[in-house]
Amino acid sequence: MPDPDGGFTRLWDAHYDDVLRYAARRIDHDTARDIAAETFLVAWRRRGDIPPDRPFPWLLNVARNVLANEMRSRRRRTRLWDRLRGDGPRAPAADVASGLAEGGRIAAALDRLSARDREVLRLVGWDGLDARDAATAAGCSVETFSVRLHRARRRLTAALAEIDARAGTDAGRPAPAAPLQRSPQA
Repeated sequence: MPDPDGGFTRLWDAHYDDVLRYAARRIDHDTARDIAAETFLVAWRRRGDIPPDRPFPWLLNVARNVLANEMRSRRRRTRLWDRLRGDGPRAPAADVASGLAEGGRIAAALDRLSARDREVLRLVGWDGLDARDAATAAGCSVETFSVRLHRARRRLTAALAEIDARAGTDAGRPAPAAPLQRSPQA
């Protein structure tokens, strides 16, 4: 039977794994699968809104919003359970990617940054997006994203320098990272 919407099938085949990896770096794998599925459900409903020339950043923007909704729901559920049990607030569960990099110099520096700075750096560093696509995924203009990226890199460099200064000079520790390079804007 022919596919009535072959374009959507091609979109799924081309980007589902990337959207799943995006979500899995931010939340547990089972929930990441739900996030990816919900992202494509939104994409199916809004097929006409997907830019044909650059669908991936649009999908990441949807995934980011679905993930934010999931995190808000989790916080509400946790607060409700705490109230029902009479407990106080609990610390949030560690992110899978943070757990893998635990104890690392970069992970320690990233932990010192704001959530927005971490997300900006992840879009460029982990997801490999250029400024234009990352801006679409972040839901802002290219200019705004470029400023956020510049500031996040500056803060990361400062956090790494502070960590290195506290650690002192260890013969076994690798040399400090080279200055971060600017990514192409479009």
